[in-house]
Amino acid sequence: MRSSTFEWLAGLLDPLMDSRDPTDSPFRLPTTTRLALALARLATGACYADLAARFSVSESAARFCARHLSRVLCTNFRFWLAFPSSPDHLRAVSTGFASLAGLPGCCGALGSTRFHLRHGPAAAFLVADASSKILTMAAFFRGDRREIEVLKSSSLYREAEKGRLLGPEQYLIGDESHHLCPWLMVPFATPVPGSCEEDFNAAVRAMCWPARRALASLQKWRVLSRLREEEATKVAMAFIGTCAILHNVLLMREDDSALQESGEEWLLNSDKCREEEEEETAEKKAIFLRSSLAVKARAMRKAVGMVSAH
Repeated sequence: MRSSTFEWLAGLLDPLMDSRDPTDSPFRLPTTTRLALALARLATGACYADLAARFSVSESAARFCARHLSRVLCTNFRFWLAFPSSPDHLRAVSTGFASLAGLPGCCGALGSTRFHLRHGPAAAFLVADASSKILTMAAFFRGDRREIEVLKSSSLYREAEKGRLLGPEQYLIGDESHHLCPWLMVPFATPVPGSCEEDFNAAVRAMCWPARRALASLQKWRVLSRLREEEATKVAMAFIGTCAILHNVLLMREDDSALQESGEEWLLNSDKCREEEEEETAEKKAIFLRSSLAVKARAMRKAVGMVSAH
């Protein structure tokens, strides 16, 4: 995190971070110290004993500062992880994806991963825009379920199924671990070689890249690989949300210090288990929309080829 971002964040959080003191602290810790300590825990994954020695505080004070930042961000700034609700915002997201692959209507890319907690795994998914900003994220403890089952447990899925999430011909994009439905487009399982289905799958790969990059960037917050050290599951889960919020803060501040350049290698724990009989179970509306997009993907590829030839 750049110093300018740190100073901006300290100013924003000062009234909230300064509202409580560690119970055993003999003096008031300034907001900058509290924030630096908490960010050190999140960014490096350093244990509380090491943080206590580094910042000359007790171990319990170090633990308090890290958890307090998480509580402040997840309570007061969770709107930074709220899925766009206005048509104008959704159109802006769609325009961003159209610039990647030329296909209209995409309002977010799905990505899934898992985290290892002391008392078991947690499954999470996020939706990212074309810049890898996290539009929404959900994490569930006992994450030994398949990606599609995790998605179905979310409020995002319920809202989408009721038609409350997206407008007509708007959709999210997902990989092979998800199922085709009217609001979620996924690759063709067995595309005909040289067909528009292959062109569509290539477009899907391009549009899924921002979600993979967001997942890869999250993993740079080293605390997420050391969540087993947290005794309380609630605290560990809160750290996941905290890192997602801070990821968006960095993007908002145009601070690329914690952003991963490549996301290709971070298709984490993808089940790749979509049933081959998908065409028989998917709604006709979903099949029609994907076929229409496949035709547009072919037209876009031909248009690009003609421009390149000249």
